[in-house]
Formats: sequence, structure tokens, C-alpha cells
Amino acid sequence: MTAELVRGQNHPLSEVLLTIRISAGAPVLAGATLGDENGTVHGPQWVAHPGTPALPGVEVPRQAAAEHRLTADLGALPETVHRVAVFLALPTGSAGPLRFGAVAAPHTAVDGPDGSELVSYTLTGLDTETAVIALELYRRQGAWKVRAMGQGYAAGLPALLADQGLPAAADLAAAVQHSAAPAPASTAAHGTAAPARPHTPAPAPSYDAQNPCDTQAPDAAPRAPGTPVDYTHPRRRPHGTEPTPSASPATEEQPAQPVAGDAVGWSMEERLYNQVWGMFEDLARTTAAYRSAVEFADSRLEKELDQALADPRGRLGTAGDTAREAAHARRTQLVDQARAALDRDLAQLAAESDVVEPALPPAYARWDNPVWHAYRVPAEPPMALRLGDLHLPESVPLRVPLLVRLPLERGLWLDSGPVAPDGFPDAAELRQLAMEAAVALAARLLAVHPPGDFAVQAIDPAGAGAAALGVLTRTGALTTPPAAGAAGVAEVLERLTRRVDLVQMALRGGTPESLPADVDTARQLLIVNDFPHGFDDRAVTRLRYLADEGPAVGVHLLLVADREDAAAYGPLLDPLWRSLMRLTPVPDDHLADPWVGHAWTYEPALVPTGSQIVQQVLTEVTRARAKHR
Repeated sequence: MTAELVRGQNHPLSEVLLTIRISAGAPVLAGATLGDENGTVHGPQWVAHPGTPALPGVEVPRQAAAEHRLTADLGALPETVHRVAVFLALPTGSAGPLRFGAVAAPHTAVDGPDGSELVSYTLTGLDTETAVIALELYRRQGAWKVRAMGQGYAAGLPALLADQGLPAAADLAAAVQHSAAPAPASTAAHGTAAPARPHTPAPAPSYDAQNPCDTQAPDAAPRAPGTPVDYTHPRRRPHGTEPTPSASPATEEQPAQPVAGDAVGWSMEERLYNQVWGMFEDLARTTAAYRSAVEFADSRLEKELDQALADPRGRLGTAGDTAREAAHARRTQLVDQARAALDRDLAQLAAESDVVEPALPPAYARWDNPVWHAYRVPAEPPMALRLGDLHLPESVPLRVPLLVRLPLERGLWLDSGPVAPDGFPDAAELRQLAMEAAVALAARLLAVHPPGDFAVQAIDPAGAGAAALGVLTRTGALTTPPAAGAAGVAEVLERLTRRVDLVQMALRGGTPESLPADVDTARQLLIVNDFPHGFDDRAVTRLRYLADEGPAVGVHLLLVADREDAAAYGPLLDPLWRSLMRLTPVPDDHLADPWVGHAWTYEPALVPTGSQIVQQVLTEVTRARAKHR
């Protein structure tokens, strides 16, 4: 049975010998790029196009035509290849259409070796694009899947190739266009002129010596604004062998047994980090595919009902009722199929979470993880820190850790303002929870850094956070008591501002060792409770300065505040709030990912009620710090 995909949806492949059929309303050129774990294409020899139609495991047409057949032998692909992107582009310098929106929607289909159609995808919704990635074949835990992409580029083939990290993309795009000429009518009617040879891998070209697996581990953290969206999953090879052409479909479709640390990376910590981000991206993708499928089913239902109502003969009587019932049945069938695919992926991710969560190091682990009971002060700082958990409405039982890279590039803001419309918890309880969450984060930062590398200071003008800060003061984790009153606020801010200024000057002068003896070179975390109480205009200006300039020189801000309390300052403090990463002490769906824009529900990493683990850990930290001196 053929799986009819919608944009963003994926489907497992039960075969490794594939034929990809493409039909378009005008001559197009077709090709494929071979990418590593990150989807990066490292050179022209990783691109199959009309001028170079054969690469190991992939063969593409030699001319532009309205119909194409591409062949793929996934078992013959080089070990470094993890993604095969099939692209289409309109030929330049011809009398053909200038954009895909002016031609019929291209249709793609993936066939098995016996000619049976496995999946199909119609690229709808194209407009000004002149090049588009139609399909992507990718490895997922040792097995292959196909994803409907439909990612178009109005700037054409150069932009498409550059988006995949290809050096000199414009030059290669020009060469590809030059090598492709529209096929004669007889050729176009019967497909590509290049013979299909799915069983005979092409001779291997001289691949670039660079191997992304051996030279550089990927950074799976979200990309900076303005860079291309990357849906890459870090490679997670299961125990056992790769699927072989002789394996039966039933065997290949079984999910691989998840293994903790089964991702790329130089160390177990880095592999676990990449694996967690891979789980996050997988959850984002499978949920996006499900929502897209439901949206498609709803729009199709609406269209069919409109068509039924447009026919006067179908408005009354049994014919109209039958048409409406059939339309609703088709909608239910589509949604059920999408939900089944979502449930399958969620079950696999839940199984992976069950083995990953217990294996996480302290910086990534929840406070109830047994790893904290065997805690020892580390000799090196971690690469990332857990701020809490994330989940989506469709996957409530499944939680994915929210990891951020260290050192922190942004300050943190724990919002103590009202978020629950039902009034629970009340304002006082919410402020207390916010301070407890802040202290838990501060304790985690102290615990995961070597002795003397990290220090915490606190500003609590009215003493409202004394109870929550108690564990820091009792254990000696706070070397000085929390600053109180306007004078205490001014003294702490002046000292940290001076530190930032001196470190900046030393770094600009190239003499970081010339700092005065009274400047603490350890990274600093400043907890500020009940902002802006106790802050005058000068103190507010200094706080904004620390939020902007501090992270680059080791001064980090953790603000516990209700934004409404600072409303009297008007727009003056808007840049401050925007510069901070907002967290909440209770679950709240306020975080959006940069890939598909899901609203993720964030849950803070709180200490279990009655647990003494934070006090035990901080006592060990203080003991190690005393020995370090």
C-alpha cells in the first residue's frame, strides 16, 4: 500500500534498492546531494547532477526533462553519507517557465525493486521558487527513512546548494545548468535517457579527504538567527549491523534497540548532548508531521463538504448525507493514520528516553537521578547545563531535557508573575517557587564547575528570599551574605561592574594576567530577587550593563522578578527583559523552537520535596573549594 505523504512527514523504507520517479509540468533538471550527519555537502564530488550523473549508490538523469527516474542503492552509499537530498531545478536560459508556481505541482514517487510504489509526495504550494528539495532519504538509528521536504528556494540552485554548506555553490550551480539541456520530446515522454542500474553501483569518484565523522563533531544546539534551518538528527547507530538488502521488510521496520550515548561526539558527554538534541528535533518533526496531516485532512474535508453543498442535487436526500458521511470517514481515516505514525515515533522516543535519562551526567540529570548521590566535584566544566524539561501537548508523558551550552550567553529570568488563570498557585507561593527554582539552578552551576571556577552572589533587598537562599548560606556556597537594602544593592553592582570593566580592558590589551589581586577571576552568577525593589536609577543602569556586557567576561545574571513590578520604568527596561531567557517556576507553554515554531511547555528542574540532595552536593562543593584555596 502506498503511503501518501504531506510536507514534513516521514516514512520508513523497507527496501534499499529504490527508484525515484519524478513528473513535472515542464522540463526540469534533477539531482541529488550526499550529506554527512549534519547534512553538510563537502564538495562538488558529493553532488550527482546531469554533468556527473553517477555517484556511489546514486544515479540521476543526464538531461532536463518533464519526467525522470533516479536510482538509489542505499547499501552502496559511503559510510560517511547519512542524507540523500533529491532536488529539482528549472533550467536557466531557456524559454521554459521562470518559477515552479507557473507549472503543475511536481509529483514524486519512490518504488521498490519490484516496481511497487512505497511512498508518494506532491509538491504543492510552490510559488516563486526556481529550485526545490523534493525528498530526503536519511538514516535513523541505522535504518533508512524518506521525508517529504518541499523546501523551495526563490534564489534558485545556488541558494539550495549553499544552504547545504557546499563551497563555491554558485560555480557548481552554473556548471549543473550548463551540463543540462532539455531532452527531445521522445526522450521526455519515456523518462530520462540515462539507463537505470539500481543493482550496479557506479565507480566511486575521488571523495574529499575530509570526513565529518573524524574531524569535527557536530554542534546540535539551535543555530544563530539568519542561518538555514537544519532538521538534522545526529547519527545514532544501534547495536548490531546496518540493514542489508537481504533483510526482510518486517525486520527492517522494527525500531532499533535504543542505546544511551548512541550519537556522534568525542566524549560520552558530547554524545549524550547530541542524542538529547536529536530526540528534541525528532519530537518536533514527528509532531509537525502529525499536525500538518490533521490540517490537510481538515482542509480536504472542508473542500469536499463545499463541493457537496455546491451541487443542488446533493443538498437534500440520502445522496447528500452519503457524501458528507464519506467525507467525514475519509478525514477520520487520514487522522487515524497520522496518529498511528505519531504514536509509533513517540513510543520509540519514550524507549530512548528510558535508557538515556539514567545515563546522564550531573549537569544534564534531574535532581532525582541517582547520579547525584555519587557526586564528586568535577575537574572540568561541562559543555552544557539542564534548565528543565520540554514537552508538547501531543506527547505529555514524554519529557525532553532542555540543555543550554556553557558558558551562558544570555542571562536568565525566572518570572514570578502570575501565569495561572485559576489563581493557583497564589502570588506569594509563586514568588517562593521562583526563588527555589533559581537556587536549584545556582546549586547546579556550582556543582558542575571545578573548585574555584564558579561563584554565586545574591541580592535580596527586602530579605523576601531568605528561606530559599538558606541552603546556599548554610552550606557556605555563598561566600558573602545576600546583599540587602539600597546600600547593599549598590555595593554588589559596583563591584561586579568594576570587574567587567577591568576584565574587558585586560582582554583588549592582551594582558589578562594583569588584573588586580582583589578581582575574583572565577565566573560569577548574580541572583537578584524582587527586582526592581531596592533599585534606584543608577542601580538599574548598572544591572542593564551587566546583562549586556557581563556574559562575555564571566558575569551572569539570574533575575527573579515580575515584569509588572517594573512597569513604572516604562519602555526603559524592555531591552533588559528581551535580553534574558525567560523561565517559569510552574509549567508554561512559552518557549518556541527555531525549527517549526512549536510552543513547547517548559517545566523547571526543581528539587523533589523533602530531598536533602542539594545540601549534600553544596557541602561537597564548599569542602572542595576550601581545599583548593
